Amino acid sequence: MANVVSEGAAISRTRAERAEAALDTLTASSATPDRLRRILELALVFAGAAFAGVYLPGDDPSRLGLAESAGLPRTLYGLRDGYPAAGASPVAETHRTGRTRWLGPEELAGFPEARRTPSPDFCLAALPLGPAGGGCLLAVSEHPGGFGADDRACLELIARAIAVPAPSGTGNAPDTAELAPHAFSLAMDTGRVEVGDGILRLFGIPREEFDGRVESLLGLTVPEDLPALMSVVEADHMSIGDRELEFRVLQPSGPPKWLRLRGRLLPGTEGGPARLVGTVADASTLRTDVTDVARVQRLAAALATAGTVKDVGQAVVAALRGPLQADRIALAELENDRLVVTVLDPPQPEAWPEVWRSEWRTEWPDAPVRAMPTLAAALREGRARIWPAGSPLEPPLAEVGPGGLAVLPLPAGGRMAGACLIGWDRPHEFAADERALLTACAGLTGQALLRAHAFDAEHELVGMLQRTLLPRRLPRLPGGIAVARYLPTTAGLEVGGDWYDVIPLADNHVAFVIGDVQGHNAGAATLMGQMRTALRAYAAEGHPPDVVVAHANRLLLEMETDLFATCAYVDVDMELGTAWCVRAGHLQPVLRHPDGSAEIVQAEGGPPLGVLGQADFPMTPLRLAPGTVLALTTDGLVEAPGADIDAGMDRLARELSAADPAHLGLVADALLTGAHRADDVALLLLRYDGMAVRPLRESWTVWRVPEAVRHARRFTRRTLRTWGVPQDTFDAALLVVSELVTNALVHTGGPVRLDLSLVNHRLRLGVADSSPRSPVKPASIGWEATGGRGILLVEAVSVAWGTIPVSGGKQVWADLVSGG
Repeated sequence: MANVVSEGAAISRTRAERAEAALDTLTASSATPDRLRRILELALVFAGAAFAGVYLPGDDPSRLGLAESAGLPRTLYGLRDGYPAAGASPVAETHRTGRTRWLGPEELAGFPEARRTPSPDFCLAALPLGPAGGGCLLAVSEHPGGFGADDRACLELIARAIAVPAPSGTGNAPDTAELAPHAFSLAMDTGRVEVGDGILRLFGIPREEFDGRVESLLGLTVPEDLPALMSVVEADHMSIGDRELEFRVLQPSGPPKWLRLRGRLLPGTEGGPARLVGTVADASTLRTDVTDVARVQRLAAALATAGTVKDVGQAVVAALRGPLQADRIALAELENDRLVVTVLDPPQPEAWPEVWRSEWRTEWPDAPVRAMPTLAAALREGRARIWPAGSPLEPPLAEVGPGGLAVLPLPAGGRMAGACLIGWDRPHEFAADERALLTACAGLTGQALLRAHAFDAEHELVGMLQRTLLPRRLPRLPGGIAVARYLPTTAGLEVGGDWYDVIPLADNHVAFVIGDVQGHNAGAATLMGQMRTALRAYAAEGHPPDVVVAHANRLLLEMETDLFATCAYVDVDMELGTAWCVRAGHLQPVLRHPDGSAEIVQAEGGPPLGVLGQADFPMTPLRLAPGTVLALTTDGLVEAPGADIDAGMDRLARELSAADPAHLGLVADALLTGAHRADDVALLLLRYDGMAVRPLRESWTVWRVPEAVRHARRFTRRTLRTWGVPQDTFDAALLVVSELVTNALVHTGGPVRLDLSLVNHRLRLGVADSSPRSPVKPASIGWEATGGRGILLVEAVSVAWGTIPVSGGKQVWADLVSGG
């Protein structure tokens, strides 16, 4: 351990001196739009801050606004864009009094910020910018004990170095001649932009040909980069703070050029609009990986958007391995006394020590910390440890970095979230700058790892919820093939309310349902599951399509929710190729006809479900010839930012027309290719082929007259003779008809109907009535009983019998095999 490098007072003084030297370099350079941000970045490296921001008075002296920030997003710590200057917040008090405040967890207990932070070690530093009334520098630390003496000295240097700009009274943009070559100023209300000559050269536009419209610049960007660029320059997506993006612009010849945009949003005033101001530079000419500030800032930006543990690992590898010229990096979470290895870079087994391949590989993700006492000691101490080449270490660690090894404990939320191991093969000299860099990166990575672990757990829960609410598989259909696809949104943990279902019904009818519940959260997904179940239940009861949808509408109105849902319900008769379509605020179906033409069905529609109590849901008839493809989808497939939904429907129809319906799964995959994934997507396709053998069907209305049973038997005998049913089946069929018709007339009221069908020598005899109660087979029957034998006779002569719901009632059926 003698070779372990320990930071002493000399190194601490060196850190303050380095901070002062960096500030001198920045303040001596000419003023640029990102100068304030670059100064704040020094607080991340030299003071160990997780966030640093400057609050300044603006045109309204009663309010302090966040002018610039660096580090993790302010929302993680409950910090606001602005504070009342006369309020009791630390920002306001420091601004008014001109006194520095160092606030730990106990002092912050009364402030709302402390109740919304992820770490119990949350500490604030508020430093005045010059005399009272000049603004405030606010810094956040999550290190136990807050800002130390050296950290405070660095923050005081940074506060003195910040030049407070004079408030702008007009809010107007500077003239083009006043802009630096690579600066710009964009008016958010009109899209008019003032740019320096350097930016125009980067875009390849002569000054005399530039019309001052931001669209003229956006039109030269690579289309794939345009959505990300629009998210920066659109006011609705902006908030005070960091704004940085790299994008590509097209060149007359050769590959696109990479540019980097940096800017911030300035709020509007009574005399002018809100403006986005900043710089655009050639990314290929910018210095990369040459300063600690750039490395930490780049890592902080990447970790702020890292959603999963895998994303965190990739961000750490990208930020550290190349700049430090390391040969390998391992990132692991700490669970109890065991390490869960999440990232190895490089991932090839041969790049790691033999003991890792033979022992660790077999236990992933379950590597014991006690197998490496030196690592266990570093985790207990909670600070970065560095071992130069030749240090005496146990083999699992020594072989990771024979030329030098750095172990970074990753603190988060008052505990150790994990560890990061960085190893070199050749002897590596560890400079003091690298030690400060590793310490700053460890704090950022630990917090990100903790958030990502929670994100992964919740994402798995959301995915499981979504999978359980959608059909596991679609049923096999008579005379057709159905496929479905669901794509969840890629926007974080949002779980959508899109659903689909395929419901086999009586008499070879099939209901195809697709819908979308308002919202993107677990509540919407839960309601989606309830609506899917309700529609399936109403359909199984035998109701016509409009009644099914009307019942679902009434159910949603009676539920205690403010959400609504859209739905499309198509009942297809697979025997005849006819269908009825009902829409409740949903997109129209699309039909691809056998000749390859596509049609957006102009089906009548009612309001969304859960909006109006007295709503009509008209039915629209459809005709499906064999070879027709029916497509139902949700708006996530056809909607796109800045595009009309009708254009998306037209695109869907064109792509469906050009597809080969012989491979319906490939058709569905191809249609999903253009999905923007800002919303979840459900897609349901049916290819109607027609039934090779259609059942023979006949029906008879049974009148309540004394001879009703005899009339039903005569109708049955005549029908069976017409169908060519063998004579030996007649007696059993007539017995079943007699018993079922008699039961319906005796035990129910209302109309009674006899249905006969024959397919593949299987004869079905069914009697429908208006009572929902099914007949009950008696467990035993005595000689003195006057009823109950009928259903026993039916069971005895038939191969199967049962009941199915029919709108408001039931049908009792029995199957007979008619012989060859």
